[in-house]
Amino acid sequence: MKRFHVHVNVTDLPASLRFYTSLFGREPSVEKPDYAKWMLDDPRLNFAISNTGREAGVDHLGLQADSAEELAEIGARLDAAQATTHVENATTCCYAQSDKVWTADPQQLRWESFFTFGEATTYSGRATAAEPAEKKSACCSPAAACC
Repeated sequence: MKRFHVHVNVTDLPASLRFYTSLFGREPSVEKPDYAKWMLDDPRLNFAISNTGREAGVDHLGLQADSAEELAEIGARLDAAQATTHVENATTCCYAQSDKVWTADPQQLRWESFFTFGEATTYSGRATAAEPAEKKSACCSPAAACC
């Protein structure tokens, strides 16, 4: 079963933490100095906020798959819709390790479909100068210009 994902950029993380903790009636399941995430079952939602210097507001929407097979099914549906996609495998983003399929809807709203298979100690997996350019990726943004 998939989980709906919403990622919002915020300017005041402590105020946003208080607001969303009160709204959802529970503490975040992940809390870092620049990021928080609530994994809710009612509604089935992965809601994340971050303060990483991006413009405030909805950053992207998405679908979190429970398996690599579910992610492949989502990718197949995007292909059937003739959507331009960008696949990122084994990426580090939002303190997690995931495989992703990025796209944009006809209004250019970015969609991130992903399967998370591990935790990470950093917000993003930006490559070092010694790593190949194709490994460089900005967290919560596809490395390619598809979206």
